Amino acid sequence: MADPKSVALTAELHEYLVAHGTPLDDVQRWLISETRAKAGDFAGMQIAPEQGAFMTVLTRLLGVRQAVEVGTFTGASALAVARGLTPGGRLLCCDVNEDWTAVAQEAWRRAGVADRIELRIGPAIDTLRGLPDDLVVDLAFIDADKPSYAAYYEELLRRLRPNGVLLVDNTLWHGAVLDVSAQDDNTRAIRAFNDLVAADDRVDTVLLPVSDGVTLLRKR
Repeated sequence: MADPKSVALTAELHEYLVAHGTPLDDVQRWLISETRAKAGDFAGMQIAPEQGAFMTVLTRLLGVRQAVEVGTFTGASALAVARGLTPGGRLLCCDVNEDWTAVAQEAWRRAGVADRIELRIGPAIDTLRGLPDDLVVDLAFIDADKPSYAAYYEELLRRLRPNGVLLVDNTLWHGAVLDVSAQDDNTRAIRAFNDLVAADDRVDTVLLPVSDGVTLLRKR
């Protein structure tokens, strides 16, 4: 294969990249600061600013009316999707942590999108399996426990409309997908998931080097 055209991001180049996209607003800046204060070492689970901008643009391009998110954390990704929904559009968020999602709910309220979002606290796989079989999903986002990625994928894919899009986060896993010495459960699960979707003839797949790796899947 030819040498990759992707540019390795330094801190300075990342700052430039963010500065030349849709600028962060007061709510997003508050949410980044609040996440750092409340989540401490876990704050790194928050999506990057450019990933949020990408998700909002994609949501608008697809004309999304029904979206589902698995793994909400403090709400940055949900905020990005909710802002891109068509009038009357809805986002269902699945998470298990009431403390972190309390931050999310405050951010949604400040941004004026809380009425577009339904938050369900509990195991996401139970929530997904309990959804109506005839629910039509336009866009879904998975960013939760890695060993369950394949199960979430199957539940969402069967409800995704043709040409609907599923986004999956952390699919480069800080580069550990190529580290043969990394054999922890999360890394092995990400590798298995990447192999699964790359071979799945129900979808078109591209793994984008955005943030920690975002896989975009289009249902055929």
